[in-house]
Amino acid sequence: MGNVEPQVAPPAAAPPQLTDGFHLVIDALKLNGIDTIFGLPGIPITDLARMAQGAGLRVISFRHEQNAGYAASIAGFITGKPGICLTVSAPGFLNGLTALANATTNCFPMILMSGSSEREIVDLQQGDYEEMDQLAIARPLAKAAFRVLHAEDIGVGVARAIRAAVSGRPGGVYLDLPAKLFAQTMDAEAGRRSLIAVVDPAPRQIPAPEAVGRALALLRSAQRPLIVLGKGAAYARADADIRALVERTGIPYLPMSMAKGLLPDTHEQSAAAARSYVLPEADVVMLVGARLNWLLSHGKGKTWGARDAKGWGGQKFIQIDISPQEADSNVRIDAPVVGDIGSCVAALLAGIGADWPKPPAGWLAAIAERKAKNIAKMAETLAKNPSPMSFHSALAVVRDIVRENPRAYLVNEGANALDFTRAIVDMYQPRKRLDVGTWGVMGIGMGFSVAAAVVSGEQVIAVEGDSAFGFSGMEVETICRYNLPVCVVVLNNNGVYRGTDVNPAGGPDVAPTVFVKDARYEKLMEAFGGVGAYATTRAELRAAMETAIRTRRPTLVNAIIDETAGTESGRITSLNPSAKQKQA
Repeated sequence: MGNVEPQVAPPAAAPPQLTDGFHLVIDALKLNGIDTIFGLPGIPITDLARMAQGAGLRVISFRHEQNAGYAASIAGFITGKPGICLTVSAPGFLNGLTALANATTNCFPMILMSGSSEREIVDLQQGDYEEMDQLAIARPLAKAAFRVLHAEDIGVGVARAIRAAVSGRPGGVYLDLPAKLFAQTMDAEAGRRSLIAVVDPAPRQIPAPEAVGRALALLRSAQRPLIVLGKGAAYARADADIRALVERTGIPYLPMSMAKGLLPDTHEQSAAAARSYVLPEADVVMLVGARLNWLLSHGKGKTWGARDAKGWGGQKFIQIDISPQEADSNVRIDAPVVGDIGSCVAALLAGIGADWPKPPAGWLAAIAERKAKNIAKMAETLAKNPSPMSFHSALAVVRDIVRENPRAYLVNEGANALDFTRAIVDMYQPRKRLDVGTWGVMGIGMGFSVAAAVVSGEQVIAVEGDSAFGFSGMEVETICRYNLPVCVVVLNNNGVYRGTDVNPAGGPDVAPTVFVKDARYEKLMEAFGGVGAYATTRAELRAAMETAIRTRRPTLVNAIIDETAGTESGRITSLNPSAKQKQA
């Protein structure tokens, strides 16, 4: 017998490379330029947060999901990309819902991603851990809501969420991720091919030429024109064209709160110091990314010099908005211009030539006269130095600090703290003032502050009423944990609105609006390694703020305000039912 060649077994096939739901979610986000997640870890998304951090995403963990949601929403406003909030199921999801609804109302691009129970258990109501039909609950509060059941659909789910959040009028989107999804595996290459890099997620929407012509004709005919800039104009990032539109036409402008700084508040055409005069007296008002909602008295009533039975004044309105449904929402819009703000403003500019007539001198002179009078009156008030401090004297310090540090973000919430700050503190750069916005929701302060510091790296100054601070105060630990350059100024007057209310029944309980007297809020920051300061004078407040900005250390300044200072509900006292009854 001859020699028999030994049989050599063929090489074993390499095991297939697999990926799973965890990595597909992370890869889908990274593919679309998402680099930061705000959230709070727990079952079933703890490992997702760990893996995201391991994959190079920045994962900012909060103490409460609502604050993480606020952070995600304002990150969306600042960056123009959807901010991501990651929560656990049921209670964590519910905590994030307020922020989701606020994002939708304010037109902030945000995606709330929550782990959830399995569909088959939820539908049969079998009592799973934190069982809840989250998609059904989120849908009425979000611009869009999606659920992903299969790993191969993760790419589609993330892409649809991103496109929904930023296209057209931005808003909040909910993305439901059942726990079973994360453990699903599939071929790694097939998984890679299933992901989608969203192309042109917020396409330009060009206005109709006839709409632009109609608006220009109406604006040219105006004898007392006014431009109102809303936060939509700030979000549009059409800063140079908006400034050119204002300056080329010579029309006075009024910035809404989060549009402050789109042009410097000190600009000669700003009519902010004559607001109560220009609104009722203007004959043609052009709204640029601003809505005629409660913040503008719905375009009617005494604010607008009502002259008929419906409370409508004699103004004609031009409205630039990406949503055609916004026109006529409260009053007749004579010249709607539908499209994205940048395209609309560019189209208007193209029709404004060198022969464009400046507004009548009498209109400009009347505004200038009232501005000068009101600015002088405000300066006189701000120059006072009472003890204890008033809102005005404390905010005079903040005004000077912001002027000296125009790149700093200013976060602001409260009742009186909000109203006085908006009126006193000038802004010099766009998208630097972040506040309660359209919904007037309380509690945005620390979430907004964390997000602004994280996504920009810039100094943040948060001016908080003592009541407003209570909604998110525990997040000072988050500020310290990530060593963020945030200086929180708590305007402390011992209560909601003021600290002097009494129990009408004379019992042992304090009035519902009264807090612990002389609360030492600065100790909370010190407890987590930050810097606390107690300021009873303007000099002490300035010194503490200057040190915070120089060192970039987490700082909380407890600024003691006269407890008799403040009015109920600030400038929206008229919305209080008892106030309305008194007026009747």
